[in-house]
Amino acid sequence: MIVKRILFVSLFCFTISLAIGQEKSKDQSTSVESVLPQKDYAPKPKKKSRGAETSYDARNDFYDRQEMLSKQRLKNEREASKPQYSEQKYFGHKREPKKRPANKMKFCNVCGIRH
Repeated sequence: MIVKRILFVSLFCFTISLAIGQEKSKDQSTSVESVLPQKDYAPKPKKKSRGAETSYDARNDFYDRQEMLSKQRLKNEREASKPQYSEQKYFGHKREPKKRPANKMKFCNVCGIRH
């Protein structure tokens, strides 16, 4: 009889502790969940009205991008033809570095060479 009471009390306490544990887990947030809301940074699609004619925006945007890229390529070619990029004696400097005697050479932060 005493064993039945002990078993009943322990079973009762166990079920109460499970119920309390479940209530706490519902209120608490896990560390896996994000605190900040997720945002979508993609451009919003344009709304099409019924009966509207065909739009050529995508094609025009493509040609605009191609034109910008061609301008950028030409600009990069002009920059690359400058002597600071094309001639080796400049070592990446805008002007040719000075040639000092061996006892007065300084370490250069631009190219990492003593000159």
